[in-house]
Amino acid sequence: MAYDWARGVMVLFGGSAAGGSFLADTWERDGTTWTQRTPAISPPARNGAALAYDSARGVTVLFGGQDGGLGTGDASFLADTWEWDGTNWTQRMPAVSPGARYFAAVAFDATRHAVVMFGGSDRGHTEFKETWEWDGTNWTKYPPITSPSARADAPMAYDSVRGVSVLFSGNRGEFPADTWERRGTQWSERSATVSPPGRGGSAMAFDSARAVMVLFGGHNTTVMNPLAGTWEWDGTTWNERTPSTAPQDRIGAVMAYDAARVVTVLFGGHAATGPLGDTWEWDGTNWTQY
Repeated sequence: MAYDWARGVMVLFGGSAAGGSFLADTWERDGTTWTQRTPAISPPARNGAALAYDSARGVTVLFGGQDGGLGTGDASFLADTWEWDGTNWTQRMPAVSPGARYFAAVAFDATRHAVVMFGGSDRGHTEFKETWEWDGTNWTKYPPITSPSARADAPMAYDSVRGVSVLFSGNRGEFPADTWERRGTQWSERSATVSPPGRGGSAMAFDSARAVMVLFGGHNTTVMNPLAGTWEWDGTTWNERTPSTAPQDRIGAVMAYDAARVVTVLFGGHAATGPLGDTWEWDGTNWTQY
């Protein structure tokens, strides 16, 4: 899920549903109502795709994911690039592209006018230690002089106040509780006296009104052991928030910041009992279900 700043809507694509089926539907939320869009052309069904809104060009960019039956062994991994302009999906055919992967971390760097993508995993469950940028024409790979270790299923979001992309933890067979920031083309690890426990499959978005990253959920043992907990990163330290009401524990939820309504929106994910279809908003003090 990503927030289209120009049109003031959340954009959601695909994912996995009950029974392990993968979806190819496009939905938008205007702040109160979810509406399914029915474009003539759409990316194939998939789970674990990377999605970010390019505010410079006014399009939502999608890359990769896994196409096929969840857990059946016949899934293929994708390396296609698509863009959504609010009416149609268009497949882009760059001369250079990352290899097939799913659960890569992605964010739009407004300073560099590029979608930044890190990590992800391939069909053989090998995690990548690669940073790529999409400028609207081609993907460019940046050598990892200093960078996070190889990992997949890590959240990343862009801090528009400090001009950095922030990445937290992820899954590399273990769950490092590390925080990384990318300014320009350089990654640096940040140290904090307090940090959330390491996890994969968490959701993160930047609240630009309060200048904090908001983190929720994930897992740190198996995919059937979901976590809850609301954490915020202010650029120096992590703070755990303890609202009286909060979403239930979940893995793989999607989250984005709605600038028009000044709230962070969370949707879906998987609980131990199966996929969820609930929508929540965080205003910095309380979670409210819609």
